[in-house]
Formats: sequence, structure tokens, C-alpha cells
Amino acid sequence: MTVPLLELRNIETFYGPIMAIRGVSLKVLEGEVVTVLGANGAGKTTLLKTASGALDSRKGQVLLDGNEIQNRDPDWVARQGIAHVPEGREVFPLLSVADNLAMGAFNRADKDAVAKDLETVYDYFPVLRKLSGKLAVYLSGGQQQMLAIGRGYMAKPRLLLLDEPSLGLSPALVGEIFAIIQKLNQEQGLTILLVEQNANAALRASQRGYVMEVGGMVMDGDSDVLLQSDDIREFYLGKKDEGVRGRRRWKKRKTWR
Repeated sequence: MTVPLLELRNIETFYGPIMAIRGVSLKVLEGEVVTVLGANGAGKTTLLKTASGALDSRKGQVLLDGNEIQNRDPDWVARQGIAHVPEGREVFPLLSVADNLAMGAFNRADKDAVAKDLETVYDYFPVLRKLSGKLAVYLSGGQQQMLAIGRGYMAKPRLLLLDEPSLGLSPALVGEIFAIIQKLNQEQGLTILLVEQNANAALRASQRGYVMEVGGMVMDGDSDVLLQSDDIREFYLGKKDEGVRGRRRWKKRKTWR
């Protein structure tokens, strides 16, 4: 049996007394792009923060290559090969584009490989090459998102966690960002776990998907199957009555293969 690169088992994470995610389980195999869908407040960001060590879980296991890593410091988790690109980009605003990218590689000593990976980032995001000396604060939202993804790639991770990469971007830029996510997976072999509200773009860029609602998993399956499911089409793609989208609650988790 193949051991998942990342596995969450029955995770419960709290903010103070409030349970943010409850009994959450998922798997990411090496070489996959896996997406987690859900509305605001569903627990998607909490899931990624728990996986990267930014939040501690009270119950459950986070496994990397079958080894427990839950409740370890984020810098330790990063050194194990997990890079987290947070919601809102969170670039270093008063550092240049080049310095932001260099910060992504701060744990690396392989200078020749770092230089090669920097060229890869500039090849995927040509605008960053042109703006390499510019302070990140002056970049557009789309450019900052490209920079955040590029900085994550510079860590040379085994697993890249992407939190809402399409947030606040124009439709054209959303298409560009997701095309590059697919290239990073297909051409560089990068395993990616991304959380998104844009179900159509996320499912088309991934092999498998999960759906979260009010802190729990309610659905999972192959992405092409989820794209055709009535629930996804109604509540995330707007293919049915717009007036009821988001008000329904799944009573049990559904799985399609």
C-alpha cells in the first residue's frame, strides 16, 4: 500500500474554546494536486495551518511519510519539506522581489541549485524578473500572488500548501495562476494541496478534491467526478437555483471514486 506524502487523521483544532475543525481526515499522495473546497469559515485555512504547524491540534494525527509531525514548530515542519503560502499572500512588503524570493530559500545551502530554481521561478513568472528590484509593497495583487508562490517554490518543498491563490484576482489572472500551478505539478513534480472557493478552477487543476463545511469534511472524490456532481454544480458552480446556494447542509460525508 502506498504511504501518503501527507495524511491528516481525525484532526480537531481549536481557537480557544471554539472548535474550528472536527474529525477532519485527508490524504495527499506524492505527485498529486489535491484541492479542498468550502465557503468562508468552513475551516480550510485552519486545516492548512494545522498541517504546517502554525496551529496545534488537540486531537488526531498529522503524518508526513507515515511519521507523526503534529504540534511541531512551523520552522521544523518547513525543514521537513512543507512550504505554506498563506491566504492574503503575506509577502515582505519592504523587501524587493529578489529578496523575497531569497527568503524562501533561507533554509537551503545548495547555492547552485538555488540559483537554478530562481531561474525556474522567473521562467514561470516573467514579470517577477522585470520587477526583481522593486519593493513588494508596490506590486499589484496578482504580482504579489505570483511572488508568494515563487517564494514557496524557492524552499524546494516536497509539498506546497496554497491558501486561496485566486483571492481578489481578475478572471484572467486566476486562469494564469492555475495554469502555473498545473505546470509546477506536471513539469517540476511538485505535490500541491490547495484550498479554494473557486471550485471550477481548483477542480480542473487537481486530481482529487475534498469539500469542507462548518469544520468537517462532507464530500470527497476524483476531481472530474466532483465537477459533474449535482451538489458541487449547485452550491459551488451556480448551475442551479442561486438563491439556495450555501444554505444546504450535508448530513453525511459523500465519497465518489
